[in-house]
Amino acid sequence: MSGTLFPGDGPPAGPVEAADAPLAERMRPRTLDEVVGQPHLSGPDGFLRRAATARRLPSLILWGPPGSGKTTLARLLAAEAGYEFFALSAVHSGVADVRRVVEDARRLRRARRRALLFLDEIHRFHRGQQDALLPHVEDGTLTLIGATTENPAHTVVAPLVSRCRVLVLRPLDEAALAAIVARALDDAARGLGGAARAGEAVRHAIAAEADGDARRALTTLEIAAALAAARGEGGAAPAELTLDDVRLAAQQRLLRADRQGDQHYDLASAFIKSLRGSDPDAAVYYLMRMVESGEDPLFPARRMLIFAAEDVGLADPRALTVALAAAQAFERLGLPEGTLPLAEAALYLAAAPKSNSVIAARNAAAEAARGRGNLPIPPALRDASAPLSQQLGAGAGYRYPHDEPGHHAPVDYLPADLAGTRFYEPSGEGEEGAIAERLARWRAAVERARRGR
Repeated sequence: MSGTLFPGDGPPAGPVEAADAPLAERMRPRTLDEVVGQPHLSGPDGFLRRAATARRLPSLILWGPPGSGKTTLARLLAAEAGYEFFALSAVHSGVADVRRVVEDARRLRRARRRALLFLDEIHRFHRGQQDALLPHVEDGTLTLIGATTENPAHTVVAPLVSRCRVLVLRPLDEAALAAIVARALDDAARGLGGAARAGEAVRHAIAAEADGDARRALTTLEIAAALAAARGEGGAAPAELTLDDVRLAAQQRLLRADRQGDQHYDLASAFIKSLRGSDPDAAVYYLMRMVESGEDPLFPARRMLIFAAEDVGLADPRALTVALAAAQAFERLGLPEGTLPLAEAALYLAAAPKSNSVIAARNAAAEAARGRGNLPIPPALRDASAPLSQQLGAGAGYRYPHDEPGHHAPVDYLPADLAGTRFYEPSGEGEEGAIAERLARWRAAVERARRGR
């Protein structure tokens, strides 16, 4: 009995793929020994190696970038541990498909055989669909291997995560990708079998362009080899790949910035932390990386508005104006010119003095408001616009600051129970230094007045 497989997939191991299958499919590893780039999982002491050897697999979530080997590892584990392999894609499947696999798994279980369900892009299942897996994973009807490019803590329901072991696959580095390319060039059974040659510089150019994705590297190699063969320069000799072949085959690297995924959050985090760390070079790099990846430029524009108030604040009150002007300018200009004011704002904010006194004051005041309830407002501060309010004492004793020396009246404005409380403490950075001096004078005058009562 064979499992429900992706269209075009073969069983976990078996005959050589058709000669006209894509190179990336033909070169899929057939044993854990052929897996490159994940030694912490598939190496001699790796968790997956030990689990396969023990022929007892726990339910897993494989979390890693595209082309890092999630599907391949699942197929190999099923083959080496003796499980019947079923595969579904969360993009094209639903609960009804899961039920069909569960029924097959139950029949296998009665025959003392075990079933493994590989669910690709598990994060694309909504909560109800993920919940439908729980009882069958929990009672051992099937072993689940879910694959995702997004953080399962954000995209997979907690009960399912708690029943699986989360394993992180790393992006393949250039050395690993170059080794995969070299293997495909030399492999006579599944690869190009010497029909094309590529020097070290070309192999590493393919690896660099692939951005950690083995599938992309092999696809680029296959197209570049076809381009080189089409030139026909060497007659029957192997076609020699050039850097131009690689550039033409690759066209343009697609930067990853999934608007709903981890890359989105990681780039946003790196951008804000670079601004906060006063590194204008890193800040403008991450800004433009988001833009070049297809992110809506108004997203970093909004983040800069928040940053201007939260992290620069009164150390440079102009920062908020600069950030707001940049967002408005982009809305007027659009791409590509609109990225200029955004870059200007990023550079300005990164180079500005920093203070988080505004957010600290806001949070402290909010906590007092929540915790102390509706404290009575001092009578002098109450609205006295209506005659009845005046008769009830509203506004009585109010001292108009502009009639006072230095335009400051040394009185308490907070409710009596909070008198003397400090929510705002200037940092002394940038223009807050002058603010700190003024506040120190005014607060000292209020304290003297309070003691003199």
